[in-house]
Amino acid sequence: MTRIDRRALFTSGAAAALLAAAGGSVDAAPKAGGTLRLAVPREGGLLEQAARGAVYDSLTEIGPDGLLRGELATAWQSASDARSWTFELRQGVAFHDGRALSADDAAASLRVQGIAGAKLRDASALGSHRLLVELAEPNPHLPYLLAAADQVIAPGGDLPAALGAVPGTGCYRVERVQEGRHFRASKVADHYKAGTAGWADAVEIIVIPDAKVRAEALREGYVDVAALPEPRGLLKRGEFLYHPSASDMALAARHNVGLPRRIGQRAPLDDGRIAERWWLA
Repeated sequence: MTRIDRRALFTSGAAAALLAAAGGSVDAAPKAGGTLRLAVPREGGLLEQAARGAVYDSLTEIGPDGLLRGELATAWQSASDARSWTFELRQGVAFHDGRALSADDAAASLRVQGIAGAKLRDASALGSHRLLVELAEPNPHLPYLLAAADQVIAPGGDLPAALGAVPGTGCYRVERVQEGRHFRASKVADHYKAGTAGWADAVEIIVIPDAKVRAEALREGYVDVAALPEPRGLLKRGEFLYHPSASDMALAARHNVGLPRRIGQRAPLDDGRIAERWWLA
């Protein structure tokens, strides 16, 4: 294959002035800095999935180690029948427009979107940072269900109809969006996850419909990670990281990209968490 056709790259939705990524080995410890660039196909909603994970938070999350942990919630407990649950929300969290997160925001978000896998009866605030969730039927798995990628918390329950339309509480604030084509966000200063997630200074997601062009963009250093169905054209042109493997892959990355030792298995992009959990060495 010849060198990348820049016109094809840009007309397929890529942003201009992408910089080549430097090669090198990846250390075990995450490093801060740089712009993490990801190329995805048009189909499958991967742009929206990865962008949503960068901008919005949920009450709980599944860590890269596969364990449940709090995100906007710091603790929770249920009544003995697993119908009534109380969640303690994290203090000092603000949406990207400066509004403080409250239990009213969480309650409204749950009432609007419901809870996939559970029958929500009601959600209400018990003070500024305490949330009551009442189910119509017992469900001991509620904290796991609330970690789903679509269980985001938005101000006043005003769930985003389009990327960038509603501020979130995630590690990254939207800079610009071209719907279905391109997304860029910058790291939020003094975020509550600082030092544990959100390593890159900025995240850029580019839609490139043609898998061959995505592979070429990765080879030439225009992107750091690409969603690819197979390693064709890569194995003979340098070493790359493959997930889950070179024979059964969903993603390929340059060797200067660091990623968690375990990656979520429910979706190829770490359940939408690639923006905050991957880094550049």
